[in-house]
Amino acid sequence: MSMPAATRLLTVLLFASTLLSGCSERSTITELKQLDGMEVALPTGTVADQLVLAKLPNAKIKYFNSALDSAMAVKTGKADAAAYDEPILRNIAGKVPGLTVLAEPISVDQYGFAMRLGDATLKSAVDSLVAEMKASGEYEQMRARWLPAQGAPEPMPTIEEGTGEVLRFGTASVTEPFSFVDGSQKVVGMDVEIAARVAKRMNRKLEVVNMDFGGMIPALVAGKVDLIGACITITDERKKSVLFSEPYYTGGISALVRQ
Repeated sequence: MSMPAATRLLTVLLFASTLLSGCSERSTITELKQLDGMEVALPTGTVADQLVLAKLPNAKIKYFNSALDSAMAVKTGKADAAAYDEPILRNIAGKVPGLTVLAEPISVDQYGFAMRLGDATLKSAVDSLVAEMKASGEYEQMRARWLPAQGAPEPMPTIEEGTGEVLRFGTASVTEPFSFVDGSQKVVGMDVEIAARVAKRMNRKLEVVNMDFGGMIPALVAGKVDLIGACITITDERKKSVLFSEPYYTGGISALVRQ
């Protein structure tokens, strides 16, 4: 029995629709090597593209306005993965269901606070505080508050201020969960909390100075701030200009994909 013309037309249309929808679907990514040759979303104005291409030379880079926009491109199927600083992507994955950060990193970096060359007193205060927090388990509790597996970071804890001179802390509030603006329009985050604890230890009042990320080191060198922190990678080149604390967080560039 021959198929009616209308039925044949509907069958052809459904088949074509299936083919088209299949072309728009993205593969399930479970390992970093799968991304070689696939589309990777990145925020504009970052050197992460160089690190991605060094690891995945055949990756196709697509640029977006921010790390969140890059992540949402993955969520909506506009890219296979997003690449950026691991803690920032992990923060996004905790708040956006269906996204996850691959276990294997693209690169590994150490993050630290920076102060002016020769400021051994401030360096000692930062290093001793972080070391004591890690030894007591308080550091992991703090990290869990700012980087929960699911949901947004918890509110900034209240930290008693000192009574001495001001400690000017320069930061860039675009690096959640290290430094960002909360619902009350205050700059908060893990780096801000550590800076507040350092100020308390030194009996100083904390003044948070929010600025562009690229302006932090010049502001420090010029004496406009005393300490800077916002997911800053420790590099040999930067060590020529500033004095770094011991690393307080191991991160780097990672890939975020759909679960």
